[in-house]
Amino acid sequence: MPSIAVEQPVGIIGAGSFGTAIANLLAYNVDVLLYSRQAPLVQQINETHRHLDVDLSPRVRATNDLQELAQSCTLLFPVVPSNSFRKMMHSLGPHLRPYHILIHGTKGFDAPEQLFQDTDDGKPVSRSDVSTMSEVILQESVVRRVGCLSGPNLASEIMEGQPTATVIGSAYDEVISIGKQVLSSEHFHVFGTYDLLGAELAGALKNIIAIGSGVLKGKGLGKNIQAMLITRGLTEMVYFGNAMGSQSSAFFGTAGIGDLVATATSKDSRNFTFGYRLGQGEAIEDIEATMPELAEGVRTLQIARKLARHYKLRVPITDMLYKIVFENFDIDRAIHFLITYPYDVDVDFI
Repeated sequence: MPSIAVEQPVGIIGAGSFGTAIANLLAYNVDVLLYSRQAPLVQQINETHRHLDVDLSPRVRATNDLQELAQSCTLLFPVVPSNSFRKMMHSLGPHLRPYHILIHGTKGFDAPEQLFQDTDDGKPVSRSDVSTMSEVILQESVVRRVGCLSGPNLASEIMEGQPTATVIGSAYDEVISIGKQVLSSEHFHVFGTYDLLGAELAGALKNIIAIGSGVLKGKGLGKNIQAMLITRGLTEMVYFGNAMGSQSSAFFGTAGIGDLVATATSKDSRNFTFGYRLGQGEAIEDIEATMPELAEGVRTLQIARKLARHYKLRVPITDMLYKIVFENFDIDRAIHFLITYPYDVDVDFI
């Protein structure tokens, strides 16, 4: 089995803001091969070493050849939106071998497109209809050593060189170990967890709560109600996690509370910004048309709403946000409903 030598590059799949930020982080320790399917962008990166108004390390080279990427790199970081992740893996899969290691950085779910076309009265959804990104990797390739990159990773702050931490979730020691080896620096601390599912669920579900937090800010409301929403939102994340097979503890570390607080309070978060503009009264179509990258929480909200019904979960924040985003429900009425919702106890999952 080939080992990951120092002189071997590490691959990044996806040249969006997070993929670009991770490429520069990796470049502290290794050479980086950055994949984009856009040939003009690849040429621009290789000629100028700039992308998204950020200077790229000289150790970063771009390619639009998946075969070259797979043959040159044993360790790959797929960082593409959830709605195109399976298609990407379907293209990459034939080039992969069992010795490859994949650590994805996508915070969302994969589900059949029909699920997004059904109304709430449509076909029920179950856990078998929904895949995490690590499950997609296993389904679309021969790779078995997989992991996820989770935690409070706001791309803009990483690209500015601000310090932060992340979590690598994997069932394999070597995945966590090699992830720490290539990513750790004075700017970036890497934790590890064996609860891969918990790390993935925390990373995906917190985006829903970030949208709600943004809505409150957009309506001009203060920190008290924002704190309530974040706290009760964490409770709903735990409910989802327990129902889907992860441990409650997964939501109380860097990948859970840490990522939730960062994403639900920062204007640099796409999901918070989506919610903020919604709270300001903008139409959803206008928001989506003018955001440079996908707010993953919108797609995750559709899936979570259906999963909640499958598991018979009591998740009023998820329900109200779904009504606001997809049914044009009045935001003020939704906020009043949540404030007066008859929660039985404050904490009931420890």
